[in-house]
Amino acid sequence: MTSASVVTLGETMALVRTTEVGSLRHANSLAFGIGGAESNVAIGLARLGVATSWLGRVGDDSLGERIAREIRGDGVDVRVILDSDAASGLMVKERPSASSTAVHYYRAGSAGSRLRPDDLPEGWIEAASLLHVTGITPLLSDTARATVRAAIDRARDAGTSVSFDINYRSALASAEAASPVLRDLAERANVVFGGAEEFAILYPGSSMADAAARLHDAGCATVVLKSGPDGASAFLGDSVVASPGFAIDVVDTVGAGDAFVAGYLSAMLDGFDVDASLRRANACGAMACLVPGDWEAAPTLRDLERFLDDAADPVQR
Repeated sequence: MTSASVVTLGETMALVRTTEVGSLRHANSLAFGIGGAESNVAIGLARLGVATSWLGRVGDDSLGERIAREIRGDGVDVRVILDSDAASGLMVKERPSASSTAVHYYRAGSAGSRLRPDDLPEGWIEAASLLHVTGITPLLSDTARATVRAAIDRARDAGTSVSFDINYRSALASAEAASPVLRDLAERANVVFGGAEEFAILYPGSSMADAAARLHDAGCATVVLKSGPDGASAFLGDSVVASPGFAIDVVDTVGAGDAFVAGYLSAMLDGFDVDASLRRANACGAMACLVPGDWEAAPTLRDLERFLDDAADPVQR
């Protein structure tokens, strides 16, 4: 069995997006691809030189074949479970205006939502250095939630670190319903990522500092606040490290958070300190915004080096 430094699991969907600004009602052409938070991170990590494995259910259909092929094509070890009783999910993106993106999901009852604990291969998590999960998968179904919990349990028992990106999706559950589910998972992770509004879902009424303190008390070592163009901060218990973002001309922000996570985790696994990890994460997130698509602009190490060299003259803010 092939081992990987990072293993991750979740639903990846076929993706259709408009190629021009305007409503789907009047779109003349569409582009086709795939997208999913966990596979976006897996691809981002693989491009940065980290051995990575992704697991998910897909329909026994053409879309499922494309999903597996695309992820495998970027060097990710793909563990696909073909589901002959459900179709692969679909995501549709449109740009109603030059500065906005709308995402529509057609995933109810999809193959990806039918993930279950016995889909996890024996030894797969135990052989890894890190398990990465998000708050999307546990909100898809009861069995998907049980799978994420089982994965974390196995990781903790084996001494495998756990990374958790809150990644709240209001289309899947209300904030009130999602709060206890996401909080439970976050409090069992070693590294937690999220935006300010997402940490507020974990702990309603708490400040960011209070939310970080509560996660530290639960055993989380690092809490990373993603602030988009304003950069990011890492709460380490006794200190806070802040890193500025990069000034860029944004094309598409979807997938930027996943690229950020891949950048941070790759740097962390490479032994970088927190400040350098945040800088790489911010650069990866910024680069993901330069091209349409969920993962297409995720950088390689060479891409990243070129971007950071160009940014040496203060384009940061």
